[in-house]
Order: sequence, then structure tokens, then C-alpha cells
Amino acid sequence: MKRLATLIALATVAATAQAAPETYIIDNSHTFPQFTYTHLGFSRQTQKFDKTTGKVVLDRAAKSGSVDVTIDATSVNTGHALFNQHIQGTDYFDTAKYPTITFKSSKMKFEGNQPVSLEGELTIKGVTKPVTLAVTHFLCMPHPMLKVPACGANATATVKRSEFNMGKNVPYVGDEVTLTLAIEALKEQAPAQ
Repeated sequence: MKRLATLIALATVAATAQAAPETYIIDNSHTFPQFTYTHLGFSRQTQKFDKTTGKVVLDRAAKSGSVDVTIDATSVNTGHALFNQHIQGTDYFDTAKYPTITFKSSKMKFEGNQPVSLEGELTIKGVTKPVTLAVTHFLCMPHPMLKVPACGANATATVKRSEFNMGKNVPYVGDEVTLTLAIEALKEQAPAQ
């Protein structure tokens, strides 16, 4: 009887350990937030940011998690140095005063085993608004080259830039901006003992 109780206790501990939340650190070399807007009605322009940090916490057994992302707004990359400087000015991102953009989720919604949305707060130019990102792709598996657990996802939302004190040239340049986050993250490794 004692042996059976010990086996049950060990199985419970093992199940609890497997169900524990896992932390994944954002891989900056494979994470590129983008924003898309209409330009004078001619086309939809897409720009990106080159530097992103943060983490993803997943508890797949409990179907919960969180995302904490910080984007270096000074890393905006339009493909043209002059335009990069222009949209970092006070009329737009004002990176001298607000060098980062953050998204901190408060809720991760699942359907089955897949996260389908992230509810949280987006802060741009010192203004914080509630935003829900729709998760359009999600996958966790061992990274084939790095040989560590990894997760990747794509998520998107539409916001009005005027609500973040960036309304210059509306309506000629679109007020509605589609935000897309392509993210890859590697499981945080326990420190060597």
C-alpha cells in the first residue's frame, strides 16, 4: 500500500511539473512587428520594426498565458532613412520622448489547444488603450537547428493612430492601422547548477 501511495505521489508531482507554465524568450532575429496603412488612397504601405524584446508565458494544460512585448520604436524601418527620421518625429512616434511601444496581455483565449486571441494593453506615444490581437497562426515544437523548445505565432489587430496622438495627415494617410506581430520565442533554460 505504501508503494502504491508513493507511485501516486510521484505521478502527481510529474503531472504538476508538466502542467507548469513555461516561459519563452522572444528571438529578436525572427520577430518583426509590422504596421500597414493606406497612403493617399494609392496603396497600402507596410513598415516594420527591427528590434523587439519580451517573453511569452504559456500554460497549455490550464489553457492560459500571457505576452509581454517591447518594441524599440527607434528601430522603425521603412527602407528609407529620411522617412525613418520623419515618422520618429513629434507628429508621429516621437521617439525622443517615447522610445518604446509595449503590449502587455491580460488574457490569452484558447479554442481547443490553440490560442486564438490576446487581450491586453497597447502603449504607443505614452497613450495606453485596450487591444485584442487575433492569433492567426501558432506552433510550438523543438527548434530543428537550435535543439530547444520553441514557439511561434502571428497575431493581428487594427487600431486608429489618432487615438494614440498620431493623427497628422488623416484622412489622406489612413487613420486605421493594421498591426501584425510575427513572433518566434525560445524556451527559457534553467540556469546550470
